[in-house]
This record gives sequence, C-alpha cells and structure tokens, in this order.
Amino acid sequence: MDVMGDKVTLFETGRFVQTSDPGPTQGPEESGSADPYRTGTRAPGTEVTGTDGTEDGTGDGTAARETAADETGAAAEEVAELARRRLAAESGDTEAMSVLGAMLLRRGDLDGAEPHLRAATAAGDRAAANNLGVLLQQRGYPEEAAGWWRIAAVAGSAPAAHALGRHHRERGDEPAAEYWLRQSAEQGHVLGAYALADLLEHRADADAERWMRVAAERGHREAAYRLARAVDRRSAPDPAADGAAPSAAAEQWYRQAAARGHRRAALHLGAILEKRGELKEAGRWYLTSAKDGEARAACALGFLLRDAGDTESAAVWWLRAAQDGDGNAANALGALHAERGETQTAERWYRAAMNAGDVNGAYNLALLCAEQGRTPQAEQWYRSAAYAGHREAANALAVLLLQGGDTAGAEPWFSKAAEAGSVDAAFNLGILYAGRGLEREALRWYEQAAAAGHSEAALQVGMARLRAGDERAAERHLRCAAGGGSAEGAYRLASVLDARRPPPPAHELGEPAVHEKTECEEWYERAASQGHRRAQVRVGMLAAARGDVVEAARWYREAAEAGSRNGAFNLGLLLAREGSEPEAVLWWTRAAEAGHGRAALRLALVCARRGELAEGQRWADRAVALGPREVAQRAARLRDALREELSA
Repeated sequence: MDVMGDKVTLFETGRFVQTSDPGPTQGPEESGSADPYRTGTRAPGTEVTGTDGTEDGTGDGTAARETAADETGAAAEEVAELARRRLAAESGDTEAMSVLGAMLLRRGDLDGAEPHLRAATAAGDRAAANNLGVLLQQRGYPEEAAGWWRIAAVAGSAPAAHALGRHHRERGDEPAAEYWLRQSAEQGHVLGAYALADLLEHRADADAERWMRVAAERGHREAAYRLARAVDRRSAPDPAADGAAPSAAAEQWYRQAAARGHRRAALHLGAILEKRGELKEAGRWYLTSAKDGEARAACALGFLLRDAGDTESAAVWWLRAAQDGDGNAANALGALHAERGETQTAERWYRAAMNAGDVNGAYNLALLCAEQGRTPQAEQWYRSAAYAGHREAANALAVLLLQGGDTAGAEPWFSKAAEAGSVDAAFNLGILYAGRGLEREALRWYEQAAAAGHSEAALQVGMARLRAGDERAAERHLRCAAGGGSAEGAYRLASVLDARRPPPPAHELGEPAVHEKTECEEWYERAASQGHRRAQVRVGMLAAARGDVVEAARWYREAAEAGSRNGAFNLGLLLAREGSEPEAVLWWTRAAEAGHGRAALRLALVCARRGELAEGQRWADRAVALGPREVAQRAARLRDALREELSA
C-alpha cells in the first residue's frame, strides 16, 4: 500500500487570523456638552469633535470624508461665531467666555483660550473648568488638570468625571478610576460607560458587559464591536469548530458598529454574511472595510472575487492586502502565480508570507520546491513550517523522509502531525505500523483517521473487523469508506451484503421474472463505475445471471481492458456462447497469459478440437502449472491424451 500525503496541494487556513483588538483612541470634545478626555494612548485634548460623543478614533476616516465638502463654509461660520463670542466675552458674559475658550482650544490656540477659560471657571462655569483641565493636560500639567477636572466633576460634569477617571487609571489608581468613571457612566455619559466597561473587563468583572452594552446602545461603535466579539466568543467556544455560526445578537452589534464606520466590524459582518451565502452584501462590507485600510478585508474580498471567477480583480485586492502585511494574501498571490507557471514570482510571495509571520508561506514554498524536484530545499522549508507547528508540513516532511528510506526519521514527524490532528498523518502511521506487523498499533491509528472521516482508513478498519469476525462493526466502517468515495470500500461492502442475500424467489412458469435491484448490486455498480475491476466483473456476472447479455459483455469488456483476467475469461465465455469463438480465443489468450488457469484449459480444448495438438499440449501444460487443482487435474489428463496422440 502506498503512503498517502505526498501529492499535497495548497494548504489554506482560515481567512482571518484572530489578533488582539487594540483599544480605541479618543480626543476631547466641545465645551459644555462633550468630554475633554477620551480613552487611548494619545495625549488628551488634541482635537474637539462633535457633541454626540460617539467617535472612537479607530482610524477609519469615514466622518472626515463625509464632512470634507462643508469645511470651507464651516470655517467662515466659525470666524463669524468667534467674533460674536469675543464681543460677548469682553462684555463679561460667562457663557461666552466658556464657549470662546473651547473654540480657541479646538483651534489649538492655547494661549488665547486659557484666559477666557480661567475667567469663566472663576465665575463658576463647570464646562470651562473641564476644558481648562484639557488645556493644562496639553501643556504638560496633568496634576493641575486633574484638580480642575475634580472641581468640574464634583459640580456634576460627567465629561470631567470621565476625564478624571481616565487620569487615575493611567496612574494605576484603579479604585479611584472606577469611582469617577462610574459617576460619569451613571450620569449617562457614553464614553464614561465605555471606559468603565473597559476597566471592568480588564479585571474580568461580570458587570463589564452591562456597561459595554450601555455604551453600545448609545451609539459607541467600538463598544458595539467589542460587545459583538464577546457575544461571538460565547456562542462559539471552539473557534475552529466547523459550522459554528455567530448568534443573531453578535451580528446585530457588528452591523451597528459597521454602519458607524468601524472597519473591523465590517470585516466580521462580511465573514458572517459570506458563510451564510449572502455574497453580494458580504462583498459590500468587505469593500467598505478594505477601503478603510483593513488588510484582512481586502484579502477576503480577493477570495470572494476569485470564487466568482474574477481572478484579475482578486489579484488587485490580494496585492493591496499583501503590501499591508497580510500573509494570507501573500500566500494567495503565490498560489495564483504558481498556477500560471510563474514560479519565481510565486516564490517571492511565499517568502513575503513567511516574513509576515504566516507559517503557510514556508509550507507552500516547500510544495513549490518539491514540484520542481528541489528536494533538499523542500525538506528545509517543510522542516521550518513543521517546527513552527504546521501539522501538514510535518506529515509532508515525514513522507519525504520515508521516500528517501529514512523510516526512523519519518516516524516521529508522522506522530507529531497525527497528534496535532493531521488525518493523513494518522493514516500514514497506520500503514507504517502495519508494514512492521504491529496490527494492533496500526488499527489504533487507522481508527483515529477513520473517526475524522478518512475513507481509506475506514476501509482498513472495516477489513480488520471482518478478519476478527465482527461483521456488524465491519459493515459500519465499510459504509463510511464507501460513502467517502472508496471504490474498494464499496466493493467490500457489496460483498458483505451479497453474502447475506437470500436466494431469488421461485416464480410460476410463464410469468416474467421481475428484477428488483438490491443494495449490494447498487454498491457493486458504484465501485464498478469508479473503475474497480472485480466489481465490474461481479456486475457483469449479475447481469448475465438475469439474461442481460449486452450489459454483461459491456462490464466484462471494461474489466478486461483494464487488465482483469477474470473479466477477459468471462468475456470469452460469453462470446463463445454467442458463436464468436475467434474473438473468445483472443480474450482467453489474454487471460491465460495473465495467469488464468481455466482460460489456458479452454485454449487447450479449442486447439485439440482444431487438431493443433502441439499448441494444445502447450496450453495444457500452462493450465497444469496455473491450477486450481481441479483445473490442473483435467489439464493433465488432456495433456497426456494429446501427448499419446502426437507420439502415435
């Protein structure tokens, strides 16, 4: 039996490599109604966004593109508004001072903003105190900023409480951070709810999801995305499980985040829709995410286009993703160029995949080298991938070593691959142990491979059970093998069922016999249609038994032309009965030369009848040598008679 696994094809893993999601980066907001200090590593207060508090700064850039057309008009309006506020502030209007200070702060004019904010703060404006904290933070005075935030927070400012909570968290004072973030969240501040959820999630606190949900329901897109991820993980504990579909709740939150411009949410939503078969909508979300810079979405869009037959467009997106460091896209480009025969370009992209940290790059490079006959290089890259934990590379390396005669070196790699879940490696181990006569150990690995759906392994288990006399267990495994496409499995299953088949019922004289195809005949025919020669002969015999000579001759001929000596012999019998003895002799000759004793005896009889005594004696000698015993006895008598006739 040949060792499987040497003709391996491109190994593709899942399209998306799960990475830890970075936290959102955020900035300060408008005085009076917005937050001066958002979550993230960037110094707070670098910009003032809208008053809805929903921007999470994931870098998608959607809002910036949407407002680009209005920038000129908005700038003119802002200049006019600044002039009006400045006049009001000079007349002592506290609110005007506060708003003017916030506007100048947003423009980056810290020197101009500070006196107005201090004046408004002195007059008791808590929004001014909040934004004064932002300004001082930007100037590099975080402790003084925290003092003003505390004043504003105590006065009831939710944005200031959020900023103060973030300040304490960055300094490692989590109890104080939780207190102020909770104050902000309970006042309905969306960023406070998100920051509190983030803090609680860091502690693995069960209350984290509730606050994440609060933030998501109020429009925070990063919260919606993280909530979707949490629900997704809970609904599918095993990420590798096939067919584990995300829940409707996860999809809802992905959709909400994606609609607000979250590119990773758009990626996951596209994957959900693709799995469900809604390819058009999936493509739209992949495109949205890819245009916003998500390399994994560009790679997925490439696969979607390839599956639709648009290879050129797929290559464009794979190139874009690969240039952004996506190893899977680099692998896909390598495979595309390899299919076109552009091996140097393929090798370059496989190396790019390796450099991006994708172990499949080394494996695919090894496959390329093996196809080109560069065995030492193939072994090198198989080893590289195998040491990195690639189970199919470990199996391929073992096959390569086995083909080179290094059985001792192959076995540990087969074992490593099989223990990591490689079905082919488990089957190959079974072959290895069976070759050493270690049937029990071989059966253990065959059973492991069969349990994973390996049809040839199921065939081996079925045959082992037959030898042990456990026909029911044998039938179960043979059905698995046959159902998996094994022609030998279908033939063996048919043989088991055939042995149980009762004799055909007798019918009254004059009544036509009605033939109903049995299950064993169906399995024989399935095996025969797959080219199984013994099954073809058996189907021919069943057809001959029911009088269908044309069908019988067709199957006998197909088997004989494929090299079956039984098929050639039976075809000769059929032709002889139909009066075509010359053609029958041709097929008997082919069968006898292949070692069929009965065919040799038939040829001896034909030659004796024609008076070709010497030729007849030669075929009789051949029949005696080939057997079986009753044939050998008849052939010996015929040979002796021909010898006497020749010597007379």
